Amino acid sequence: MKPGWEMVIGLEVHCELRTATKLFCGCPNLFGDEPNTNVCPVCLGLPGSLPVLNQKAVELAMAIGTALNCEIRPSTFHRKNYFYPDQAKDYQISQYDEPINVDGYLDLPDGSRVGIERAHMEEDTGKTTHAGASGRIHGADYSLVDYNRSGVPLVEIVSAPDMRSSAQARAYATELRAMLVASGASDGKMEEGSMRVDANISVRRSSDDPFGTRCEIKNLNSVRSLGRAIEYEADRQIAIIETGESVVQQTRHWDEDAGRTQTLRSKEDAYDYRYFLEPDLVPLVPDGEWIRAVADTMGMMPAARRSRLVDLLDPAGEVSDSQADQVATVVDLGLDDLVIAAVANGVGSGLALARTANEAATDAEAARKVDPDSYVALLTMEDSGALTATQSKTVLADLLAAGGGDPAALAAAKGYEAMSEDSLASAVAEVVAAHPDAWGRYCSDDEGDRKKMAGMLTGLVMKATRGQADGKAVAAELQRLRG
Repeated sequence: MKPGWEMVIGLEVHCELRTATKLFCGCPNLFGDEPNTNVCPVCLGLPGSLPVLNQKAVELAMAIGTALNCEIRPSTFHRKNYFYPDQAKDYQISQYDEPINVDGYLDLPDGSRVGIERAHMEEDTGKTTHAGASGRIHGADYSLVDYNRSGVPLVEIVSAPDMRSSAQARAYATELRAMLVASGASDGKMEEGSMRVDANISVRRSSDDPFGTRCEIKNLNSVRSLGRAIEYEADRQIAIIETGESVVQQTRHWDEDAGRTQTLRSKEDAYDYRYFLEPDLVPLVPDGEWIRAVADTMGMMPAARRSRLVDLLDPAGEVSDSQADQVATVVDLGLDDLVIAAVANGVGSGLALARTANEAATDAEAARKVDPDSYVALLTMEDSGALTATQSKTVLADLLAAGGGDPAALAAAKGYEAMSEDSLASAVAEVVAAHPDAWGRYCSDDEGDRKKMAGMLTGLVMKATRGQADGKAVAAELQRLRG
């Protein structure tokens, strides 16, 4: 973004809930079925049909509110009226001025906090496909509507306008998605539309200035698109203001191929939807016992899981940037329990984290299926020196490929065994004798040169011993010879 400007970002995230049926009827909540097969009079809005609230959807909405540190309140449903073919009854049942979750927050990995204004329940719309070159309604040859998605339970999570960069917005969307998956409320599959993001963006010259006129970008379906759309829209608004014109409040569409936003429609306000209470649904009033029961079923959220890994590395919370990245990777991939199990059985926390974040993470799906006892046994062999790091990585690859196994047996089948001290000393001495120039540079007072030659000599020893030498032992022997 151009220097001298600040962007202000608020996100509205729609997440479909992981229920077996829709919000107000018994139709299946499934993705990918034949169009218009999961429908009934209720979700098609036929005369005389009546909605019945899905209890599981309410519990998942409360789980989201709990994870977002919201106050869970009594709530009501309204009819949000608009004419568009993706909602057969021409209105959407949603929560308006009395949402179920209010006044929460989400802490991001960088330590910043984004406020949550509300997380309310509503039903999803159908899906409209516009046939034509543009894929948009304007210029389409015809349009097709699939009502399978109509009536699927949603929670719309509305953040406060607390984000100030596209990077922070991407981090928020990523953390929110991880929370939704961890809570069991949603599968978070943006590619299937289970999670969709609308971004409200405005710009101003200083944090002391009032907020500018915002524009909303609809239905961003990837974190990458979110970041690109925010950057483009901020630059577009700045260019308008710098020419002396004013930004017009409107809803815009992100064109991924063109890399730009386009006008979709003028921005609606609440009065445009003519909200009124849904006459066929009573107020929703969760009591304290129900709220506590939902909270008791929830596991640890990503932030808490990251925190427990950091505590294993350093109770004071002082970890390097690379370790923080490894912690985030392990938690995002759902592999943190492997690290916890390894450390609980005496494996060094640094080794357990590094091996999990690097090698195990290359096939996270397989790693999640590996017997934790086998994984712990392998890392114990490496930590004790029974296997070198190279050997351990090779055996781990076999474990992942086979879906498990006995690491000791796999290592024995490959002929892996720890080198004796005499054999290691002999191998190092032979490499030193064969490379006098490198040895001389290693013995110099130039620390940078010494580190570079240490890596080179260690690599040569590893090659000569076909990976059987332990890197730490080689480094120690080089240092002993240097004196």
